[in-house]
Amino acid sequence: MKVILKQDVNKLGAAGDLVETSDGYARNFLFPKDLAVEATPARVQEWKARETSRKKREEKLLAEARATQRALSGKTVRVRASAGEKGKLFGSITASNVADAIESQLAMAVDRREIRLPDSVKQTGSYPFSIRLHPGVEVEMSLVVEAE
Repeated sequence: MKVILKQDVNKLGAAGDLVETSDGYARNFLFPKDLAVEATPARVQEWKARETSRKKREEKLLAEARATQRALSGKTVRVRASAGEKGKLFGSITASNVADAIESQLAMAVDRREIRLPDSVKQTGSYPFSIRLHPGVEVEMSLVVEAE
């Protein structure tokens, strides 16, 4: 029996997938727990339309990520922080600080959770870091930490 999953089901598929399963599994487990619906011709047609729009949306997001990658590639972001002698910072530079600096200096909004910094930035100096813009699309940049 073909079913369209409403939620992720372990070892079967993710939400929105059209999968083939045994009649008993569908009727006795998936339907009563509201994990799936039967794939009638009308629902399959609706599912195909949703898949088409999802693919278009995904392609658009990928194109935007590649454009952002070209714009940010190789750029340097400067962050000023209070530091003691020998360049040791009072605290550390976090991904939020870097995201704010990118937004103010390069006018690009970046999700702080996608910024990959080295272990910890607690000294003044230059550090390479990367930003994951989309699955499979990353951009390499450098961070310069200066003392106030």
